[in-house]
Amino acid sequence: MTEDLKKLLRSELQLLEDASQVLDYSFTKCSKIGIKPDYSPEELESFESLCSRFARLSDIMTQKIFRLLAEIALEQPGTVRDRINRAEKWCLIESAETFVDIRIVRNDIAHEYLPEALRDIFKKVLALTPALLKSVDLTKSYCSRL
Repeated sequence: MTEDLKKLLRSELQLLEDASQVLDYSFTKCSKIGIKPDYSPEELESFESLCSRFARLSDIMTQKIFRLLAEIALEQPGTVRDRINRAEKWCLIESAETFVDIRIVRNDIAHEYLPEALRDIFKKVLALTPALLKSVDLTKSYCSRL
């Protein structure tokens, strides 16, 4: 691995760590709020932050980290699905199917505008955040061996 790629990987891993910490904070806060029929403006703001941080961390993983690791391995990055499948093969994630669900929810977050659909998104984000955070730990462990 070239020195430039090592430097870039260190930088991306720091971005990953920072994003995972703020997601974990929001996840803990929103887990206490829970899923309910109505939310106060403060609770909605907390869930909006959670969803934004979830989507951001998902993007960092698939668009930056998985792509960079493919480049380091001298492989073509391929499609998002290719990167997810490779990440499972390399033990960066526990389940490709779970990570596909994470990407679907990420897309739902980016494109959902109906208030009545938000509760369903909140529920999915709460359910999938532990797997996303676990992938950060697995990825950091993998990268420490490079």
